[in-house]
Amino acid sequence: MSASTAPVALARGESPTRRAIRRFIRHRLALAGFIVVLAFVLVAILAPWIAPYDPIETSWSRIRRPPSELYWFGTDENGRDVLSRVIWGARASLMAGVVSVVGAVLIGVPLGLLAGLAGGWVDALISRIADAMLSVPFLILAIALAAFLGPALENAMLAIAITASPIFVRLARGMALDAKSTDWVEAARSLGNPPWRTAFVHVLPNIIPPLLVQSTLSIAEAIIAEASLSFLGLGQQPPAPSWGSMLNSAQRFLETAPWLAIAPGAAIFVVVLAFNLMGDGLRDALDPRADRR
Repeated sequence: MSASTAPVALARGESPTRRAIRRFIRHRLALAGFIVVLAFVLVAILAPWIAPYDPIETSWSRIRRPPSELYWFGTDENGRDVLSRVIWGARASLMAGVVSVVGAVLIGVPLGLLAGLAGGWVDALISRIADAMLSVPFLILAIALAAFLGPALENAMLAIAITASPIFVRLARGMALDAKSTDWVEAARSLGNPPWRTAFVHVLPNIIPPLLVQSTLSIAEAIIAEASLSFLGLGQQPPAPSWGSMLNSAQRFLETAPWLAIAPGAAIFVVVLAFNLMGDGLRDALDPRADRR
């Protein structure tokens, strides 16, 4: 075997997982996004140990102090350390993003598989409900559901999960329709596999890559939705810290204390951008046609 053909042969014998990891690492922006996301996750987990002050402790002697050596991001209108509140707010935002998307996957994927594999009136009913939900702007529907359920972080996460589920219904349904006519699904049916086993054993593993990419991108949307709901008073309730509620409080002091809005706004921007970059990298890394381009 010549030196020129050795790398090709090695690439052909490479496992799909290692090939995807190699592509993802070569994608510098995606790798940077992954590092930023990992940093925010570590900050959220280690918040009790790395936050310099109690995020809900008020002090009338340090109201709206500008950034300094003692208070890197300044203090808010109640004398609370902004840096500590941003660190603890990462917990609410990341938890809302991840839990909401997991809930959307658990709702949407089974319904999408059922619609794609069952067909007929079942497919028509599920598809029309999903289309009706998708016809309403994402944030508007999330606000309406959160207002109906009541102001709380748990209700906000449930509202976001329900609102995001039609995307996964459409995705799972489309992939199920593609897999429905393949030889291996027909073989599974001819061997007497029940529909649920065909869906979850033979179809679901083959649609995990696009679901993973969509989930990563949806987490970014869910973080924005949680921040918006908290900004409107429908998410995390004061005095518990949340990036959205911090922006709501900061809007009254944009001219006199702009640092109150800069810190949580920058946190939302950076983490959402990081998730989007990571999602784009995953999409390229998991694309089986990437090496043919």
